[in-house]
Amino acid sequence: MKTIGKYFIFLGQLFVRRETFSTYFHLVMEECIQIGINSIFLVALVATFMGAVTTVQTAYNLVSPLIPNYIIATVVRDMTILELAPTIIGIIYAGKVGSSMAGGLGTMRITEQIDALEVMGINSASYLVLPKIIASLLMYPMLVILAGVLSILGGAMAGTVTGIITPADYKYGIQYIFVEYMVEFALIKSYVFAFLIASISSFKGYYTTGGALEVGKASTRAVTDSIIAILIADYLLAEMLLTS
Repeated sequence: MKTIGKYFIFLGQLFVRRETFSTYFHLVMEECIQIGINSIFLVALVATFMGAVTTVQTAYNLVSPLIPNYIIATVVRDMTILELAPTIIGIIYAGKVGSSMAGGLGTMRITEQIDALEVMGINSASYLVLPKIIASLLMYPMLVILAGVLSILGGAMAGTVTGIITPADYKYGIQYIFVEYMVEFALIKSYVFAFLIASISSFKGYYTTGGALEVGKASTRAVTDSIIAILIADYLLAEMLLTS
């Protein structure tokens, strides 16, 4: 409970003694490049193979002749939008971006760069962390959209190459009984996950104490805690938004 309370106090510090808009704008743009642009290749690679594997495994399990082939594409679509794109990519995002945030802030803390900012009268939490959270909120939903599209395309390629499903059946299955709310739900999850990953990772890095060894430990804890938070939030959001 002490850590949770410290975390919420940390979030409150982000909005006091803020810098100018132009300062935040440049910082957010730099973070967007680090968080979003530099993650595109990994997200695209994981998403494409994720869709391909889902298609192959779904086809392997649908052995009944009473089930039409286009259901394979429907299953891939629903799994991708509801769970694979926002949640699995979130875990990848926590491992890549979250550890980087924690490691960077931890290094700044042990080398007294954060203390130097405080001496100059700058709110170091707001100056260093708020741009990371804003950039995460801007870029992660875009990565989720990209992952969803590439996952579905990866499934189509795998189905066509292996002969599991024809392109016409796959296209029909993608459109079959499509519920638009699934996309809204996925985007809601992406914003929640983006905030949790950026804020928890920054919190762990900001309060690092000790030396270089503790920076590595802080990065590990940041990834672990972010993944746990993602899984808990995933269940709670599904409970609130899908079953209500």
